[in-house]
Amino acid sequence: MASNSVLFAGSHNRNEFVAIHNHEEPKSTSRNLDGQICEICGDEIGKTVEGDLFVACDECGFPVCRPCYEYERKEGTQLCPQCKTRYKRLKGSPRVPGDADEEDIDDIEHEFNIEDESEKQKHAMEAVLSGKLNYGRGPNEDENAEFPQVIKGEQKLSSSLHKRVHPLPEPRSEISWDKKDGEAKEKMDDWKILQQGNLVMEMDGTNDPEMGMIDESRQPLSRKVAIPSSKLSPYRMVVVARFIIMGLFLQYRVTHPVPDAIGLWLTSVICEIWFAFSWVFDQLPKWLPILRETYLDRLSIRYEREGEPNTLAPVDVFVTTVDPLKEPPLVTANTVLSILAMDYPVDKISCYVSDDGASLLTFETLSETAEFSRKWVPFCKKFNIEPRAPEMYFALKVDYLADKIQPTFVKERRVMKREYEEFKVRINALVAKARIVPVEGWIMQDGTPWPGNNTQDHPGMIQVFLGEGGGFDAEGNELPRLVYVSREKRPAFHHNKRAGAMNALVRVSGVLTNAPFMLNLDCDHYVNNSKAVREAMCFLMDPQVGKRVCFVQFPQRFDGIDKHDRYANRNRVFFDINMKGLDGIQGPMYVGTGCVFRRQALYGHEPPKVAKRPKMESCSCCPCFGRKKKHQKVSKSLVNGVVANFEEVDGESKEKLMSKMNFEHRFGDSSIFVTSTLIEEGGAPTSSSKEALLKEAIHVMSCDYEDRTEWGIELGWIYGSITEDIITGFKLHSRGWRSVYCMPKRSAFKGSAPINLSDRLNQALRWALGSVEIFFSRHNPIWYGFKDGKLKLLQRFAYINTTMYPFTSIIILTYCLLPAICLLTDKFIMSEMSAFSGLLLVALFISFFTSGILELRWSGVTVEEWWRNEQFWVIGGISSHLFAVVQGLLKILAGVDTIFTVTFKLFDDKESKELYNFKWTTLLIPPTTVLIINLVGIVAGFTDALNTGYQALRPLIGKFFFVFWVIAHLYPFLKGLMGRQNRTPTIVIIWSVLLASIFSLVWVRIDPFVTRARGPDPKDCGINC
Repeated sequence: MASNSVLFAGSHNRNEFVAIHNHEEPKSTSRNLDGQICEICGDEIGKTVEGDLFVACDECGFPVCRPCYEYERKEGTQLCPQCKTRYKRLKGSPRVPGDADEEDIDDIEHEFNIEDESEKQKHAMEAVLSGKLNYGRGPNEDENAEFPQVIKGEQKLSSSLHKRVHPLPEPRSEISWDKKDGEAKEKMDDWKILQQGNLVMEMDGTNDPEMGMIDESRQPLSRKVAIPSSKLSPYRMVVVARFIIMGLFLQYRVTHPVPDAIGLWLTSVICEIWFAFSWVFDQLPKWLPILRETYLDRLSIRYEREGEPNTLAPVDVFVTTVDPLKEPPLVTANTVLSILAMDYPVDKISCYVSDDGASLLTFETLSETAEFSRKWVPFCKKFNIEPRAPEMYFALKVDYLADKIQPTFVKERRVMKREYEEFKVRINALVAKARIVPVEGWIMQDGTPWPGNNTQDHPGMIQVFLGEGGGFDAEGNELPRLVYVSREKRPAFHHNKRAGAMNALVRVSGVLTNAPFMLNLDCDHYVNNSKAVREAMCFLMDPQVGKRVCFVQFPQRFDGIDKHDRYANRNRVFFDINMKGLDGIQGPMYVGTGCVFRRQALYGHEPPKVAKRPKMESCSCCPCFGRKKKHQKVSKSLVNGVVANFEEVDGESKEKLMSKMNFEHRFGDSSIFVTSTLIEEGGAPTSSSKEALLKEAIHVMSCDYEDRTEWGIELGWIYGSITEDIITGFKLHSRGWRSVYCMPKRSAFKGSAPINLSDRLNQALRWALGSVEIFFSRHNPIWYGFKDGKLKLLQRFAYINTTMYPFTSIIILTYCLLPAICLLTDKFIMSEMSAFSGLLLVALFISFFTSGILELRWSGVTVEEWWRNEQFWVIGGISSHLFAVVQGLLKILAGVDTIFTVTFKLFDDKESKELYNFKWTTLLIPPTTVLIINLVGIVAGFTDALNTGYQALRPLIGKFFFVFWVIAHLYPFLKGLMGRQNRTPTIVIIWSVLLASIFSLVWVRIDPFVTRARGPDPKDCGINC
């Protein structure tokens, strides 16, 4: 932790602001500044013949020994490795080609000039010291700047540890072009004219590396990769054929009722029509699937040029956690460590951890994590390891020496593994201590009571662990900023769960760092690909299409799932099929984690409009061609344009503009935060002191800050649903923004998923309940946003399907009960089949399976993953989705609120035994009932066929096929219900016996064992007929 790191707690309404000094100062770390070691070969630099320290480069003093200097001049590029200035010939060095162009005086002319030895030694030491300090770092920053400053809209940019950026040499006042350089000067002038668009040059056949690099930097940073037509065209043809066959089949079903089972027939037809419409709404958004490819090398060439400041955009990373007992602190620690070790400039990464449970355990875990990161981050960057979450890295069952060439790797890896194991022991000790809460509450190390002892009534808390004074690793390199945030909570306020926590992070980060882009991650989703943020920047920073992209969504990938993925936790059908299809329309949906946002989009701004050809206008004096120019009203987009260019307005105009636009009503009453919202390119506003900024951060996360503002309504994460991700993404798309789906070869992020049946169903319940809440809100995609017309039609279909799918549970439940009812009543949903109807039924099944296979062919999803998705569609439909509809209706009609349940996070596959752990929940009752009813129906139908005779077996085949379709979809549920060793829980046995008794009574009432007369009724024709 930083030596000046202090926990700040306070409440804006109560005028409280307390600084709590909690931890001891760490041991200082410093770099070796003796300047006696060559940075190229590692030998001593040595001295000149006069006894002075040898200095190879007069510009930057980069420490290089004489042999390396001579070799670089004779065999190398003749350039200094740091400042890229050409090495000048020093006294005693042999001449090489190019020395004749130098204006230096020869050694003979200067050999009698005696210089002050003390001044020469001082100059040499200062040059070497400057080289040591600047090596691997950018230009010197303002020593008094606590946060990145913004002056007239331009941010002070600092360097990167990913790629060494060297300072440019000071520009000379006079530049002379001799005759030999005339061609170069002429070429540079032509290039400048070409850049301005005034001249188009035909390049000759000469290969110029610099011009090639310039041309490469002007290329797009990404491109769309079309799916081959050989895969996509057959798929579309089969989909169209399936649509036609399905229409003919439904027409046949409607026009051929079953007279003796009109109720069953009508119910089945309604269900089939609903299924048909659901399939259409699900299928249409898949019509235009695309893939994307990024060019990370072009990104580096454009924004990380050698000798220039790094201009990659800063990124604020948000990590949210609530309950450390359900979300283990070690999981959160690994996520934070993977963020701090990302392959991105360290001064452009800020990690904010939101502790919505105000837990001292989470706070102390972050303190330990900050200390361990000083060793872990340089190890990751030195050896370029993947992934950079230590638990996952050390658990890899691969040859970790495959691509490593440094001899010290094995030794340092062994040491780092031991350090991590000690870190785990410290975290486990904190967890064990936190299980027993003291009566008087938690006490911090300095004797101060923990401000968050009451999780529902506590002040706001913030502490900067890294990034201020003490944010350096063990090698003296800068570390990214790490900030702990716990927003204020009071009993009289509604805090809006996760969406409220995310909006608090947006405001706090806007005050402290104000990066133009924000990455949000769940506490269990670690960075699996250290270049993930760079992948996103290829879309967001692309000058051609990036301005209209509001967020870049990465697919969710999971660890610790069983090999067969019994409960469809991977959800590959959605992430690899549906999301690719949406990317070809207006972009994928926001799925809650693994997403990089544009800050200005979350501030309610509209995307920049595409320039159109101006229409011809005329004056009003004569009826000539054209039309009269009308005075346009100031639209929202115009206001946004004014906001975007706010930096170019002078002081008086700013005050008038702010008063006119009433920013306080929109963003709140924090002047510092309102100012930050006007800086489109990011960068924190200037402030008098660090404590003033932290006090303002406490203010913007107070519980009443959002009152009478547009937060949660038009700004930030939208309130009104526990699935705030869906409604927030829908709101952005409705404004005209588009999103991008990024699928790098190496998965960007990985998380943990619930692996037992009960937790999986509870997770599905939460998602479905959020969709029901959106359906009954004003943001219903059926009608919301039609007036503006910025949401594309196919994109609207996708959102409609997202909010309507829970209601399909009623249809699925009904359709799953129909087979058992048909067997128990000896009736069927279809009339006597003809040749035409049989052909339609066969064609429908063939088109169903063919379209599915072709869909898997272009998406890369396996057959097993597709089938698991179909199975859980039925299991979740008759359990979680059904309960979601009921709870949603109760909330709308009776005002009964739902309780948000945090999903348990497991760390690795060592907990695979949880797969078979049976945890009773009411969600298991409907599938159990459906399963037993169908099993009873099979027994009843088979018994009735045996009792009736051979002639009853033929109609029984269709009924058995129907009932086995239901049981096949419920098979994973049945297997999970019975457990590994077939030890069924007592509660399941009780329910089974109860339901079996009920159906036994029904069976007795039906009396299937009595022989039924198959001939004419004796009353009609007489007893002797």
